[in-house]
Amino acid sequence: MPDTLGAPRGEALLFLTDEQLRQGIEAMFFAYRGFTADPDRILSTLSYGRAHHRAIHFINCAPGTTVNNLLNILGVTKQSLNRVLRTLIEDGLVESRVGRADKRERHLYLTEEGKALERQLSDAQRARMRAAYRAAGPEAVVGFRQVLEAMMDPEMRRNYMKLREGRE
Repeated sequence: MPDTLGAPRGEALLFLTDEQLRQGIEAMFFAYRGFTADPDRILSTLSYGRAHHRAIHFINCAPGTTVNNLLNILGVTKQSLNRVLRTLIEDGLVESRVGRADKRERHLYLTEEGKALERQLSDAQRARMRAAYRAAGPEAVVGFRQVLEAMMDPEMRRNYMKLREGRE
């Protein structure tokens, strides 16, 4: 049975044509739009954007993370992260605490309101991912994660693995 790229399942995957790769790139763009559409609708009611969502997501994944660690994970400028964090702190979604060992460090935590927003955003994405995973099947789920991990730059893969290790 052929896959969606037109090749027999499991065959010729290492020899993809430029057209098959273009189709994969386009699928990734459209999937990303779908993946972000539900959270974008929720965020727009609060006048927030995707940068706010990413900050909330990763603060939730690693409560107490430092601003510097969040900068490293998100790959944004200090100025842009400070704008996002200032808004989230002023709106009561994120709490910034001075470090115990190093008073220059700021550790970030979601407030109860921040946790509620994070749940709402993640629930929407989990529902979409769950439906897609069910439709694709377990082998595709494993393969999809492997493809995503292989596309990460080494530093991003290290950050990703650290987050995964923290949850296991």
